[in-house]
Amino acid sequence: MKWPAWPLGFRPQDTIARRFALTIMAAVTSTALLSGLVVSFAGAWLQPPANDAGLAQAAISITHAIDVAPPALRPALAAATTTPIYRVEWHPVDGPLAAMLRQRTGLNDLQEPLAWLADLNPRSLMFAATVDSPAAAYLHHDFLSDPRPRFLAIRLKDESWLIYAHTHRSRDAIIRALRAGIVLAFLLLSAAAVSLVAARQLSRPIERIADAARHFGTNPQAPPIAESGPRELRGVIRAFNAMQGQIQKFVGYRTAMLAAISHDLRTPLTRMRLRGEFVEDAEQQARLFRDVDEMQAMVDGALAFFRDDANEEAVTAFDLGGLLTTIADEYADQGVAVAYEGPSHAVYRGRPFALKRAVTNLIENAVKHATPPAVTLEQISGEQMPGPVAIVVRDDGPGIPEDALEQVFSPFFRLDRSRNRVTGGVGLGLTAALAIVRGHGGDITLSNRPGGGLEARVTLPAP
Repeated sequence: MKWPAWPLGFRPQDTIARRFALTIMAAVTSTALLSGLVVSFAGAWLQPPANDAGLAQAAISITHAIDVAPPALRPALAAATTTPIYRVEWHPVDGPLAAMLRQRTGLNDLQEPLAWLADLNPRSLMFAATVDSPAAAYLHHDFLSDPRPRFLAIRLKDESWLIYAHTHRSRDAIIRALRAGIVLAFLLLSAAAVSLVAARQLSRPIERIADAARHFGTNPQAPPIAESGPRELRGVIRAFNAMQGQIQKFVGYRTAMLAAISHDLRTPLTRMRLRGEFVEDAEQQARLFRDVDEMQAMVDGALAFFRDDANEEAVTAFDLGGLLTTIADEYADQGVAVAYEGPSHAVYRGRPFALKRAVTNLIENAVKHATPPAVTLEQISGEQMPGPVAIVVRDDGPGIPEDALEQVFSPFFRLDRSRNRVTGGVGLGLTAALAIVRGHGGDITLSNRPGGGLEARVTLPAP
């Protein structure tokens, strides 16, 4: 986003604090606009009731109109001005209720009205009348429907009285509560909508950083993250990209250095073999050649290990069930029966050739030192893999001493019974397998089976 030119070189920074401030402003503005639209389009139902908004003006107008009318017309005029919200009654000067009002007797909770009646305030009063009060006998029964009815009495110029009563107060209270609830719901919805959009915009760069960190854990050659978001998050992304680049350079330099050392060791080994030809003692010559061959095998294994580490395979979707079935079929072609149990097709995302090499190393280790193993693919749901995956390799051999279950993953480590170069290898098979599996974000654990044998469990994260 390109900012417009600002005076005096001022340019606002896209910061987290600024986004929070803009979010609050947007939430308040949208709430006010939405509330106004709701009130405008919802009709009169959401407007304030007449007894709250217009009763004072109505009482003033009705009182002035009836005050100038002849006494004979006043009962009809009062009845005509009655609405569902309030009721009006006229009581003549010689009536019993007029006498009670003049003498301030027979009334409950008598008090002076508020100043909103303007010029009528000096000749008005407010009172309450329960069903057992003397004034209740002269009031309309609708007046007494509310548990605590209150009345407004206004004295006309001829000493007669107009009585105003608010009817259906409980219904109006429910309407008020519903109106307040609807307005509050719209306020909360509008504020929540703006907040969710703003929070999503703010959290998206953080999610990209988290995804990139997980991806870098399984793929050291992952590309850097594009810088976006507020200034603070762009700084975090910049630092993460710099750290990722430094780690990649360090790993590349280490791999190249170790590969060069392993390659350079071939020259002195070749010279040692040539000089061994001049050794006259046949027994010493055979021992020397055996040591040279073992060192040569270790160098070749190290070169292959570092070469695989340097040449990173691309991550792709593949059929893990079909891959394990292929491995079992390849051993069957060699006359080794490797049983496979699991789905024939299971889609996974990773480096197929690397995983094939890791599983092959585990199977090869069992074939050389124990019995042909059984391979099981676990934690599969249908044709997809929503959760972690487990590849289990089990054999029925003698197992491994408990104190060596972790050491066998160390480079060039071999148990005493597998010291022979032909059958025992150079001690990099399990190391390479562990490196491949951990490169996918998983792990390998070895455990001795209760009934005898070894179990190698490869756990891979959800794709």
